[in-house]
Amino acid sequence: MDFALTDEQKMIVETVESFVAKELTPYEDEVERTGQVRPELASQIKERALAAGLYAANMPEELGGGGLDDLTLAMVERALGRTGYALQMIVARPSNILRASTGDQIDKYLVPTIKGEKVECLAMSEPDAGSDVRGMKCRAIADGDEFVITGTKHFISHADVSDFVILFAATGEEETDRGPRKRITSFLVDVGTPGFDVATGYNSVSHRGYHNSVLNFDGCRVPATNVLGEVHHGFDVANEWLGATRLQVAATSLGRADRAIEVATQWAATRTQFGQQIGKFQGVSFKLADMATRRDAAELLTYRAAWKSTQGTMTDSDAAMAKLVATEMLAFVTDEAIQVLGGMGLMDELPLERMWRDARVERIWDGTSEIQRHIISRAMLRPHGG
Repeated sequence: MDFALTDEQKMIVETVESFVAKELTPYEDEVERTGQVRPELASQIKERALAAGLYAANMPEELGGGGLDDLTLAMVERALGRTGYALQMIVARPSNILRASTGDQIDKYLVPTIKGEKVECLAMSEPDAGSDVRGMKCRAIADGDEFVITGTKHFISHADVSDFVILFAATGEEETDRGPRKRITSFLVDVGTPGFDVATGYNSVSHRGYHNSVLNFDGCRVPATNVLGEVHHGFDVANEWLGATRLQVAATSLGRADRAIEVATQWAATRTQFGQQIGKFQGVSFKLADMATRRDAAELLTYRAAWKSTQGTMTDSDAAMAKLVATEMLAFVTDEAIQVLGGMGLMDELPLERMWRDARVERIWDGTSEIQRHIISRAMLRPHGG
Protein backbone atom coordinates (compact mmCIF):
# COMPACT_ATOMS: atom_id res chain seq x y z
CA MET A 1 0.00 0.00 0.00
CA ASP A 2 1.34 3.40 -1.00
CA PHE A 3 -0.59 6.42 0.25
CA ALA A 4 1.78 9.00 -1.21
CA LEU A 5 -0.24 11.44 -3.28
CA THR A 6 0.27 11.40 -7.03
CA ASP A 7 0.53 14.71 -8.87
CA GLU A 8 -3.08 14.32 -9.96
CA GLN A 9 -4.26 13.61 -6.40
CA LYS A 10 -2.32 16.61 -5.11
CA MET A 11 -4.02 18.82 -7.68
CA ILE A 12 -7.47 17.45 -6.78
CA VAL A 13 -6.92 17.88 -3.03
CA GLU A 14 -5.53 21.40 -3.47
CA THR A 15 -8.54 22.31 -5.63
CA VAL A 16 -10.98 21.05 -3.00
CA GLU A 17 -9.12 22.74 -0.14
CA SER A 18 -9.15 26.01 -2.06
CA PHE A 19 -12.86 25.62 -2.82
CA VAL A 20 -13.65 24.97 0.86
CA ALA A 21 -11.63 27.98 2.02
CA LYS A 22 -13.15 30.32 -0.58
CA GLU A 23 -16.72 29.08 -1.05
CA LEU A 24 -17.70 27.33 2.22
CA THR A 25 -15.89 28.44 5.38
CA PRO A 26 -16.77 32.14 4.96
CA TYR A 27 -20.41 31.21 5.55
CA GLU A 28 -19.94 29.04 8.63
CA ASP A 29 -20.83 31.78 11.11
CA GLU A 30 -23.99 32.65 9.20
CA VAL A 31 -25.15 29.03 9.18
CA GLU A 32 -24.38 28.65 12.89
CA ARG A 33 -26.25 31.84 13.72
CA THR A 34 -29.34 31.20 11.60
CA GLY A 35 -29.46 27.41 11.56
CA GLN A 36 -30.10 27.62 7.82
CA VAL A 37 -28.32 27.64 4.50
CA ARG A 38 -30.03 30.30 2.43
CA PRO A 39 -31.51 28.83 -0.79
CA GLU A 40 -29.61 31.36 -2.88
CA LEU A 41 -26.36 30.45 -1.09
CA ALA A 42 -27.00 26.74 -1.62
CA SER A 43 -27.60 27.40 -5.33
CA GLN A 44 -24.41 29.44 -5.54
CA ILE A 45 -22.32 26.69 -3.93
CA LYS A 46 -23.85 24.00 -6.13
CA GLU A 47 -23.28 26.00 -9.32
CA ARG A 48 -19.66 26.71 -8.44
CA ALA A 49 -19.05 23.09 -7.41
CA LEU A 50 -20.43 21.94 -10.74
CA ALA A 51 -18.28 24.46 -12.60
CA ALA A 52 -15.20 23.31 -10.69
CA GLY A 53 -15.91 19.66 -11.50
CA LEU A 54 -16.28 18.74 -7.82
CA TYR A 55 -19.92 17.68 -7.91
CA ALA A 56 -20.73 13.93 -7.81
CA ALA A 57 -17.02 13.07 -7.61
CA ASN A 58 -17.89 9.52 -6.54
CA MET A 59 -20.08 8.73 -9.53
CA PRO A 60 -19.00 7.05 -12.80
CA GLU A 61 -17.33 9.36 -15.29
CA GLU A 62 -19.35 7.93 -18.17
CA LEU A 63 -22.53 9.18 -16.47
CA GLY A 64 -21.17 12.65 -15.81
CA GLY A 65 -19.58 12.07 -12.41
CA GLY A 66 -16.01 12.62 -11.30
CA GLY A 67 -15.09 8.96 -11.47
CA LEU A 68 -12.66 9.16 -8.55
CA ASP A 69 -11.33 5.97 -7.03
CA ASP A 70 -12.16 5.38 -3.37
CA LEU A 71 -8.74 6.37 -2.02
CA THR A 72 -8.74 9.68 -3.87
CA LEU A 73 -12.34 10.19 -2.81
CA ALA A 74 -11.34 9.71 0.83
CA MET A 75 -8.78 12.49 0.39
CA VAL A 76 -11.47 14.71 -1.10
CA GLU A 77 -13.82 13.94 1.79
CA ARG A 78 -11.03 14.85 4.21
CA ALA A 79 -10.61 18.25 2.57
CA LEU A 80 -14.38 18.86 2.60
CA GLY A 81 -14.45 17.80 6.26
CA ARG A 82 -12.73 21.01 7.30
CA THR A 83 -16.18 22.60 7.36
CA GLY A 84 -19.58 21.39 8.60
CA TYR A 85 -22.05 19.10 6.86
CA ALA A 86 -24.58 21.84 6.12
CA LEU A 87 -22.12 23.39 3.67
CA GLN A 88 -19.96 20.47 2.57
CA MET A 89 -22.90 18.24 1.61
CA ILE A 90 -24.08 20.79 -0.96
CA VAL A 91 -21.00 19.65 -2.87
CA ALA A 92 -22.93 16.43 -3.30
CA ARG A 93 -21.60 12.90 -3.48
CA PRO A 94 -24.80 11.01 -4.35
CA SER A 95 -25.47 7.75 -2.55
CA ASN A 96 -23.72 4.75 -4.08
CA ILE A 97 -27.03 2.92 -3.77
CA LEU A 98 -28.21 4.75 -6.87
CA ARG A 99 -25.74 2.75 -8.92
CA ALA A 100 -28.25 -0.08 -8.62
CA SER A 101 -30.61 1.92 -10.85
CA THR A 102 -31.80 0.13 -13.97
CA GLY A 103 -33.94 0.98 -17.01
CA ASP A 104 -35.85 4.24 -16.72
CA GLN A 105 -34.49 4.75 -13.19
CA ILE A 106 -31.15 5.75 -14.69
CA ASP A 107 -32.58 8.68 -16.66
CA LYS A 108 -35.19 9.62 -14.07
CA TYR A 109 -33.11 9.46 -10.89
CA LEU A 110 -29.43 8.56 -11.30
CA VAL A 111 -28.33 10.92 -14.07
CA PRO A 112 -30.29 13.98 -12.82
CA THR A 113 -28.78 13.47 -9.36
CA ILE A 114 -25.27 13.35 -10.81
CA LYS A 115 -25.97 16.52 -12.80
CA GLY A 116 -27.27 18.35 -9.73
CA GLU A 117 -30.81 18.55 -11.07
CA LYS A 118 -32.17 16.37 -8.27
CA VAL A 119 -31.19 15.67 -4.66
CA GLU A 120 -31.75 12.37 -2.87
CA CYS A 121 -31.85 11.27 0.76
CA LEU A 122 -31.87 7.87 2.44
CA ALA A 123 -34.62 6.71 4.77
CA MET A 124 -33.78 3.76 6.98
CA SER A 125 -33.94 4.78 10.68
CA GLU A 126 -37.23 4.60 12.57
CA PRO A 127 -38.40 5.73 16.02
CA ASP A 128 -38.44 2.13 17.29
CA ALA A 129 -35.70 0.71 15.04
CA GLY A 130 -32.37 2.49 15.11
CA SER A 131 -29.47 0.05 15.10
CA ASP A 132 -31.96 -2.84 14.80
CA VAL A 133 -32.65 -2.35 11.11
CA ARG A 134 -34.46 -5.69 10.85
CA GLY A 135 -36.90 -4.36 13.42
CA MET A 136 -38.28 -1.69 11.09
CA LYS A 137 -42.05 -1.35 11.06
CA CYS A 138 -42.46 0.70 7.89
CA ARG A 139 -43.94 -1.77 5.44
CA ALA A 140 -44.66 -1.97 1.73
CA ILE A 141 -47.43 -4.33 0.62
CA ALA A 142 -47.65 -5.42 -3.00
CA ASP A 143 -50.93 -4.50 -4.72
CA GLY A 144 -50.93 -5.36 -8.40
CA ASP A 145 -48.20 -3.38 -10.12
CA GLU A 146 -47.82 -1.06 -7.11
CA PHE A 147 -46.63 -1.17 -3.51
CA VAL A 148 -48.59 0.50 -0.72
CA ILE A 149 -46.26 2.00 1.90
CA THR A 150 -47.25 2.76 5.49
CA GLY A 151 -44.99 3.77 8.37
CA THR A 152 -42.65 6.41 9.74
CA LYS A 153 -38.96 7.20 9.33
CA HIS A 154 -37.00 9.72 11.38
CA PHE A 155 -33.53 11.29 11.63
CA ILE A 156 -33.57 11.53 7.82
CA SER A 157 -30.80 13.96 6.87
CA HIS A 158 -31.52 16.76 4.35
CA ALA A 159 -34.92 15.32 3.41
CA ASP A 160 -36.18 18.92 3.61
CA VAL A 161 -34.21 19.78 0.45
CA SER A 162 -34.53 16.46 -1.37
CA ASP A 163 -36.52 15.64 -4.49
CA PHE A 164 -36.80 11.93 -3.82
CA VAL A 165 -36.14 9.37 -1.11
CA ILE A 166 -34.34 6.04 -1.20
CA LEU A 167 -36.64 4.23 1.19
CA PHE A 168 -36.11 0.92 2.95
CA ALA A 169 -39.29 -0.90 3.98
CA ALA A 170 -40.28 -4.39 5.12
CA THR A 171 -41.92 -6.41 2.35
CA GLY A 172 -42.33 -9.78 4.04
CA GLU A 173 -40.74 -12.31 6.38
CA GLU A 174 -38.59 -15.39 6.05
CA GLU A 175 -37.90 -18.18 8.50
CA THR A 176 -34.37 -18.53 9.84
CA ASP A 177 -32.64 -20.57 12.54
CA ARG A 178 -33.24 -17.64 14.87
CA GLY A 179 -36.90 -17.25 14.00
CA PRO A 180 -38.76 -14.98 11.58
CA ARG A 181 -36.70 -12.25 9.92
CA LYS A 182 -38.07 -9.35 7.92
CA ARG A 183 -37.29 -9.04 4.26
CA ILE A 184 -36.34 -5.52 3.23
CA THR A 185 -36.84 -3.81 -0.13
CA SER A 186 -35.49 -0.49 -1.36
CA PHE A 187 -37.76 1.99 -3.18
CA LEU A 188 -37.37 5.29 -5.00
CA VAL A 189 -40.15 7.59 -3.76
CA ASP A 190 -40.69 11.09 -5.12
CA VAL A 191 -41.34 13.88 -2.63
CA GLY A 192 -44.90 15.04 -3.20
CA THR A 193 -46.30 11.56 -3.86
CA PRO A 194 -49.79 11.35 -2.29
CA GLY A 195 -49.67 9.71 1.13
CA PHE A 196 -46.07 10.84 1.73
CA ASP A 197 -45.35 13.78 4.03
CA VAL A 198 -42.02 15.33 5.04
CA ALA A 199 -42.28 16.85 8.54
CA THR A 200 -39.82 18.97 10.50
CA GLY A 201 -37.48 16.82 12.58
CA TYR A 202 -35.62 17.44 15.81
CA ASN A 203 -33.27 20.25 16.78
CA SER A 204 -29.74 18.87 17.01
CA VAL A 205 -26.69 20.45 18.66
CA SER A 206 -24.52 18.91 15.94
CA HIS A 207 -24.19 20.36 12.43
CA ARG A 208 -26.58 23.29 12.62
CA GLY A 209 -28.20 23.99 9.28
CA TYR A 210 -28.00 20.33 8.28
CA HIS A 211 -31.53 19.33 9.14
CA ASN A 212 -33.16 16.00 9.84
CA SER A 213 -36.80 15.25 9.05
CA VAL A 214 -39.59 12.84 9.92
CA LEU A 215 -41.11 11.03 6.96
CA ASN A 216 -44.69 9.82 7.27
CA PHE A 217 -46.17 7.30 4.84
CA ASP A 218 -49.90 6.66 4.94
CA GLY A 219 -51.06 4.43 2.11
CA CYS A 220 -48.46 5.91 -0.23
CA ARG A 221 -48.60 4.12 -3.60
CA VAL A 222 -45.37 3.56 -5.48
CA PRO A 223 -45.11 1.73 -8.84
CA ALA A 224 -43.23 -1.55 -8.79
CA THR A 225 -40.88 -0.05 -11.37
CA ASN A 226 -39.53 2.13 -8.53
CA VAL A 227 -38.07 -0.84 -6.68
CA LEU A 228 -34.31 -0.25 -6.48
CA GLY A 229 -32.56 -3.57 -6.93
CA GLU A 230 -34.72 -6.62 -6.31
CA VAL A 231 -37.74 -7.16 -4.09
CA HIS A 232 -36.72 -8.54 -0.67
CA HIS A 233 -33.06 -7.77 -1.39
CA GLY A 234 -32.80 -4.23 -0.05
CA PHE A 235 -29.82 -5.12 2.10
CA ASP A 236 -27.89 -6.22 -0.96
CA VAL A 237 -28.30 -2.64 -2.18
CA ALA A 238 -27.56 -1.13 1.23
CA ASN A 239 -24.31 -2.98 1.85
CA GLU A 240 -22.45 -1.05 -0.85
CA TRP A 241 -23.72 2.22 0.59
CA LEU A 242 -22.85 1.38 4.21
CA GLY A 243 -19.19 0.79 3.50
CA ALA A 244 -18.90 3.97 1.42
CA THR A 245 -20.71 6.16 3.93
CA ARG A 246 -18.64 4.86 6.84
CA LEU A 247 -15.50 5.71 4.92
CA GLN A 248 -16.97 9.14 4.26
CA VAL A 249 -17.59 9.74 7.96
CA ALA A 250 -14.07 8.54 8.80
CA ALA A 251 -12.46 10.78 6.17
CA THR A 252 -14.42 13.90 7.11
CA SER A 253 -13.45 13.26 10.74
CA LEU A 254 -9.81 13.48 9.63
CA GLY A 255 -10.47 16.86 8.03
CA ARG A 256 -12.11 18.25 11.14
CA ALA A 257 -9.27 16.90 13.29
CA ASP A 258 -6.74 18.58 10.98
CA ARG A 259 -8.38 21.93 11.53
CA ALA A 260 -8.76 21.49 15.29
CA ILE A 261 -5.09 20.54 15.64
CA GLU A 262 -4.06 23.57 13.58
CA VAL A 263 -6.05 25.90 15.83
CA ALA A 264 -4.66 24.33 19.02
CA THR A 265 -1.06 24.29 17.73
CA GLN A 266 -1.17 27.92 16.65
CA TRP A 267 -2.59 28.91 20.03
CA ALA A 268 0.05 26.91 21.90
CA ALA A 269 2.81 28.51 19.84
CA THR A 270 1.66 32.11 20.33
CA ARG A 271 -0.06 32.22 23.73
CA THR A 272 2.31 33.13 26.56
CA GLN A 273 1.92 32.41 30.26
CA PHE A 274 4.50 32.67 33.03
CA GLY A 275 6.91 34.26 30.56
CA GLN A 276 6.92 31.59 27.85
CA GLN A 277 4.82 29.94 25.12
CA ILE A 278 2.32 27.54 26.63
CA GLY A 279 3.35 24.96 24.03
CA LYS A 280 6.61 24.57 25.96
CA PHE A 281 4.74 23.30 29.00
CA GLN A 282 4.64 19.53 29.07
CA GLY A 283 0.94 19.55 29.97
CA VAL A 284 0.19 21.25 26.66
CA SER A 285 2.89 19.79 24.42
CA PHE A 286 1.91 16.23 25.30
CA LYS A 287 -1.68 17.00 24.37
CA LEU A 288 -0.56 18.17 20.93
CA ALA A 289 1.53 15.02 20.49
CA ASP A 290 -1.38 12.74 21.46
CA MET A 291 -3.75 14.59 19.15
CA ALA A 292 -1.42 14.27 16.17
CA THR A 293 -0.63 10.62 16.90
CA ARG A 294 -4.26 9.59 17.12
CA ARG A 295 -5.11 11.57 13.98
CA ASP A 296 -2.34 9.86 12.02
CA ALA A 297 -3.38 6.41 13.29
CA ALA A 298 -6.96 7.08 12.14
CA GLU A 299 -5.60 8.28 8.80
CA LEU A 300 -3.80 4.98 8.25
CA LEU A 301 -6.91 2.90 9.00
CA THR A 302 -9.10 5.12 6.82
CA TYR A 303 -6.74 5.17 3.85
CA ARG A 304 -6.09 1.43 4.20
CA ALA A 305 -9.83 0.73 4.00
CA ALA A 306 -10.21 3.11 1.06
CA TRP A 307 -7.24 1.56 -0.76
CA LYS A 308 -8.65 -1.93 -0.21
CA SER A 309 -12.00 -0.68 -1.53
CA THR A 310 -10.29 0.35 -4.79
CA GLN A 311 -8.93 -3.21 -4.99
CA GLY A 312 -12.33 -4.74 -4.27
CA THR A 313 -11.04 -6.35 -1.07
CA MET A 314 -12.43 -4.08 1.65
CA THR A 315 -14.37 -5.97 4.32
CA ASP A 316 -17.10 -4.74 6.65
CA SER A 317 -14.48 -4.84 9.42
CA ASP A 318 -12.14 -2.57 7.47
CA ALA A 319 -14.81 0.11 7.13
CA ALA A 320 -15.96 -0.40 10.72
CA MET A 321 -12.44 0.02 12.10
CA ALA A 322 -11.92 3.20 10.10
CA LYS A 323 -15.18 4.77 11.27
CA LEU A 324 -14.74 3.64 14.88
CA VAL A 325 -11.21 4.92 15.30
CA ALA A 326 -11.62 8.12 13.29
CA THR A 327 -14.81 9.28 15.01
CA GLU A 328 -13.54 8.48 18.50
CA MET A 329 -10.26 10.22 17.59
CA LEU A 330 -12.20 13.32 16.55
CA ALA A 331 -14.02 13.41 19.87
CA PHE A 332 -10.68 13.24 21.68
CA VAL A 333 -8.98 15.83 19.47
CA THR A 334 -11.73 18.45 19.66
CA ASP A 335 -12.00 18.04 23.43
CA GLU A 336 -8.23 18.31 23.95
CA ALA A 337 -8.01 21.27 21.57
CA ILE A 338 -10.54 23.14 23.70
CA GLN A 339 -8.52 22.26 26.79
CA VAL A 340 -5.42 23.78 25.20
CA LEU A 341 -7.27 27.04 24.54
CA GLY A 342 -8.98 27.05 27.92
CA GLY A 343 -12.01 29.31 28.17
CA MET A 344 -11.53 30.74 24.68
CA GLY A 345 -12.01 27.27 23.25
CA LEU A 346 -15.67 27.38 24.25
CA MET A 347 -16.34 30.79 22.74
CA ASP A 348 -18.00 30.98 19.34
CA GLU A 349 -15.39 33.42 18.05
CA LEU A 350 -13.39 30.30 17.24
CA PRO A 351 -14.59 27.14 15.44
CA LEU A 352 -13.62 24.65 18.16
CA GLU A 353 -16.83 24.67 20.18
CA ARG A 354 -18.80 24.01 17.00
CA MET A 355 -16.46 21.23 15.95
CA TRP A 356 -16.72 19.74 19.45
CA ARG A 357 -20.53 19.69 19.20
CA ASP A 358 -20.48 18.43 15.64
CA ALA A 359 -18.11 15.61 16.56
CA ARG A 360 -20.62 14.04 18.91
CA VAL A 361 -22.98 12.76 16.24
CA GLU A 362 -20.22 11.05 14.26
CA ARG A 363 -20.13 8.19 16.80
CA ILE A 364 -23.87 7.66 16.37
CA TRP A 365 -25.02 7.99 12.77
CA ASP A 366 -24.19 5.51 10.03
CA GLY A 367 -23.73 2.87 12.71
CA THR A 368 -22.86 3.62 16.34
CA SER A 369 -19.44 2.86 17.81
CA GLU A 370 -21.02 -0.12 19.50
CA ILE A 371 -22.29 -1.46 16.17
CA GLN A 372 -18.82 -1.04 14.65
CA ARG A 373 -17.30 -3.01 17.52
CA HIS A 374 -19.93 -5.70 17.00
CA ILE A 375 -19.05 -5.95 13.30
CA ILE A 376 -15.33 -6.22 14.06
CA SER A 377 -15.66 -8.79 16.85
CA ARG A 378 -18.19 -10.86 14.88
CA ALA A 379 -15.70 -11.16 12.00
CA MET A 380 -13.03 -12.28 14.48
CA LEU A 381 -15.25 -14.93 16.07
CA ARG A 382 -16.92 -16.27 12.94
CA PRO A 383 -14.00 -18.53 11.87
CA HIS A 384 -14.19 -20.14 15.30
CA GLY A 385 -17.91 -20.83 15.09
CA GLY A 386 -18.90 -17.70 17.00
